[in-house]
Amino acid sequence: MPRSKNAVASRARRKKILEQAKGFYGKRKNVYTVAKNVLEKGLTYSYVGRKLKKREYRTLWIARINAAVREEGLTYSQFINLLAKKGSDLNRKVLADLAMNEPASFKALVQSVK
Repeated sequence: MPRSKNAVASRARRKKILEQAKGFYGKRKNVYTVAKNVLEKGLTYSYVGRKLKKREYRTLWIARINAAVREEGLTYSQFINLLAKKGSDLNRKVLADLAMNEPASFKALVQSVK
C-alpha cells in the first residue's frame, strides 16, 4: 500500500496560519515556521491582554471616582462604604461615567449618600 501524506490537510493547516499572520513584518508573514511561532505568541498576548484590560479599566474608573468625590470632601473608600450602606446598585463603570459626563448628577448622588 502506498504511503499517503494528506497534502490537502497539511496545506490547509499552513495556509490558515499564514492567513492569520497577514500584515506581519518581514519573514513573519510568509515563512510558515516563523509565522507559526510569532502567531502563537501573539495569540497568547491577546488572551492575557483581555484579562489585563479589565484590571486597567477598573483602575481608571476608581481614579475618576476618587477625583470627583474628593471635590465633595470625601475619599473613595468612604464614598463606596456609604453607597454600600445605602444599598446602591451602581457599579464603578456607571459611577465613573457619571463623574466624567454629568458632574451635577454625580454631585447630587454624593450629597444623597452623605
